[in-house]
Amino acid sequence: MPDVVVIGAGMIGAACAYYAAREGLSVTLVDRGAVAAGTTGSGEGNILVSDKEPGPELDLAMLSCRLWTELASEARELGGFEYEPKGGLVVAENDEVLRALAELAGHQEKSGVVTRAVAADELADYEPHLAPGFAGGVFYPQDAQVQPMLAAARLARRRPSVTLRTGTEVTGLLTERGRVTGVRTDAGDIPAGAVVNAGGTWGGEIAALAGVDLPIMPRRGFILVTEPLTGLPSHDASGAPGSSVGSGPLVRHKVYTAAYVTNVASDSAGLETSAVVEATQAGTVLIGASRERVGFDRTVSLPVLARLARQAVGLFPALADVRAIRAYCGFRPYCPDHLPVIGADPRVPGLYHACGHEGAGIGLAPVTGLLIAQLITGAAPELDPAPFRPDRFAEAAA
Repeated sequence: MPDVVVIGAGMIGAACAYYAAREGLSVTLVDRGAVAAGTTGSGEGNILVSDKEPGPELDLAMLSCRLWTELASEARELGGFEYEPKGGLVVAENDEVLRALAELAGHQEKSGVVTRAVAADELADYEPHLAPGFAGGVFYPQDAQVQPMLAAARLARRRPSVTLRTGTEVTGLLTERGRVTGVRTDAGDIPAGAVVNAGGTWGGEIAALAGVDLPIMPRRGFILVTEPLTGLPSHDASGAPGSSVGSGPLVRHKVYTAAYVTNVASDSAGLETSAVVEATQAGTVLIGASRERVGFDRTVSLPVLARLARQAVGLFPALADVRAIRAYCGFRPYCPDHLPVIGADPRVPGLYHACGHEGAGIGLAPVTGLLIAQLITGAAPELDPAPFRPDRFAEAAA
């Protein structure tokens, strides 16, 4: 019998399994699909502090950034997972937006975030191919990126005390005298000392198996992927080939407009898009980001993809001559207060939740796994988990 069963083999579940095993616990990691087959496999792999306002989530992100650095160092012996501490550049369309960005950066610095103000005439030093006309920006050197599917797979298989069971669907929870004592699956029961709900967008459905409510909703997002740009001619900021800016990558950092920060914090169910552009080690460029609550509808929306493409070209005109080779969508696990659900459920002893991270799941995975492991073992958590407690929505409703 394992000490812990973790439901969901995405990035969050893999991190929970990894840190629980690191604390000496035996773990069974269960998923009805493959590793990273859900939201994790549909994301860009962002590890961000730049898009978070001061508060509990930024505190999580700061600790998680440190943990990602440690994990990346450890993973090198396994071939790594394309960890790139490349930084993020947020650009402002006008002086008013630039002032708002500077004010946000000032508040973030009080939480330990490193920021650098970038004047309009300095933007080309960071991104030589960026379109002209921006009022300036803020650079965040702590922003990073990983290959999310590779990272989840590495963590899921890193510790020998983790047993991975894919293609196994959890159909119910085992209980004894009101306490969760394992899971029921389509391949048989798995008794355990504790159960962790790392079901992502489907975390609310898993919670419902225990008779508790978690208001986690899917928030759909599309991503465009370009052809690999390695070997393509260099362009200047106007998109003209053969310029003198050099033959470096077309996009050096994660680059996005200030509207992205606003969209992340929005409660709107309607469609919102903002330009987000970044390159990968494979040479492709990822283009986002869109947000809308349409349930689990996977219908490809050509108008949304066209809008994303236009906004990306507005940032990097050279992309106008680059082909998009594919597009995909995923579902962010959205909570009404924009905070994840992390911790023991006081309504159902033995059940822990690690879900509801919306678009920040990759970045916040290590700290989530660490906190869950500490709470299960009774160790003092490295930061206060109270803002993320699972029963906060029931208290608010009452």
